[in-house]
Amino acid sequence: MNFDLLLAATPIIVILTLMLGLRWNAARAGLFGWLSAILIASLGFGAGLHLLAIAQAKSLLLTLDVLLIVWNAFLLYRVTDEAGAIDIFSSALPNLTRDRAMQALLIGWIFASFLQGVGGFGVPTAVTAPLLVGLGFSPISAVVIPSIGHAWSVTFGSLASSFQALMAATQLPGETLAPYAAAFLALASIGCGLMAAHAAQGLGALRRLALIIFLLGTLMGAAQFLIATSGLWNLAALGGSLVGLVGGYFAARFAGASDPPEMTETVSGRQLLLAFTGYIALVALTLAIQLIPPVREALSALMIQIRFPQVQTSSGYITPAGFGRQIPILRHAGTILAVSSLIAFWIYRWTGQVKSGSGTRILSDTIRRMASSSLGVTAMVSMAVIMAHAGMTEVLANGLSSGVGTFFPLVAPWIGALGAFITGSNTNSNVVFAALQLRTAELLGLQAAIILAAQTTGGAIGSVVAPTKIIVGASTTGAAGEEGAILRRLIVYVALLIALTSLVTIFVVRALPA
Repeated sequence: MNFDLLLAATPIIVILTLMLGLRWNAARAGLFGWLSAILIASLGFGAGLHLLAIAQAKSLLLTLDVLLIVWNAFLLYRVTDEAGAIDIFSSALPNLTRDRAMQALLIGWIFASFLQGVGGFGVPTAVTAPLLVGLGFSPISAVVIPSIGHAWSVTFGSLASSFQALMAATQLPGETLAPYAAAFLALASIGCGLMAAHAAQGLGALRRLALIIFLLGTLMGAAQFLIATSGLWNLAALGGSLVGLVGGYFAARFAGASDPPEMTETVSGRQLLLAFTGYIALVALTLAIQLIPPVREALSALMIQIRFPQVQTSSGYITPAGFGRQIPILRHAGTILAVSSLIAFWIYRWTGQVKSGSGTRILSDTIRRMASSSLGVTAMVSMAVIMAHAGMTEVLANGLSSGVGTFFPLVAPWIGALGAFITGSNTNSNVVFAALQLRTAELLGLQAAIILAAQTTGGAIGSVVAPTKIIVGASTTGAAGEEGAILRRLIVYVALLIALTSLVTIFVVRALPA
């Protein structure tokens, strides 16, 4: 193996070894990954103190962006739980379906995908994992199910921010990129449903629900494809998951029809509406901000943004000048979650569902539960940014692409997944690697749109095992310190989905030559 490639991969190897092999939590493993990235960047890739300082400053902005979501997602859950709404929801769902795996699919596959359509980084898992815990799933399973369940909706979710990054990085129009990307992700939607069902109840769930998963996955994937190829890619994941919510309601009734009856107390429509108060507010606020231009523009006025200078390693790798992570405070997902929490708390207080002193208890529990995981997020993000600025990330991608030649279509999804794993985001993976994938496709005489579809599909699937996202889910379910166990379970599902994407890619490339 090329020595530079081995050096560049070392921080990732350190993280995986410590989390998977030694079962360290993310905070401890992240610290060593960060330290190894600094050491290798400076000694092996010529990153000076100035470059490292700039990279670290940028990482703090990214960390703030993540933690705003992590803290406020857990806050919303604690407000909801304090009011007894989780218990109400837990009582109501068996009346729709008593099939445990179907319950997991409704929340961790379909509803999580809907949240990805209207939200963004970490929100689907952070919001739905606590609901699954409330239904009796283990904290680890509660993180794994929505993490893998919503992966198919990442590229076209959040107003298609990842897809917008793909267009920007390649300078190719959406009309060229959307068909293959949406088709690949439509197949992934079925795979995500199957993996989520297996994570919930194993092979028995797959045998029992395979047909339902295939039908719902096909409906969601087809709806996303039709919307994306109609030029409305910013609404494609939202539209696809809405179709899933409607189909899921009828499928759940069917799936639970033959189950033996359970003694569950009757939940009135008013109780159920109150139980969902915070989440209804979350969806309504997000849709209003995302889809009403004057509202979005007004709330974009207050922005945290810092322009950083160009930096260069002694070996010549350049990171251009530009803004770091820009954080629109008033329309940020974390702010929307916080406002949703306040709305829910006020309504619960007005209806007598939370008592005096509850606010203090909710805040103290949030601080206690979030403090440790926040250290892990900080370390992981810092490691990723330092690797990118030192040129280590590009070395990894180049090493993968140059070593496989005509088998490059098999590798393309893994490059996208690698970028998402390192940076924590499919958007960032597309920014970093899309141009490289495009150029490699041109040199090898391959259809660029197919390779780029593999890039963003791999990035979408790979993003769910990014350490920062795992920390987000673990911190909201009481599984902090169990990130290694979550990663071990997730990585099998993710590897299978990316491997299938690789096979689809090479099949399509050979069936439809440039």
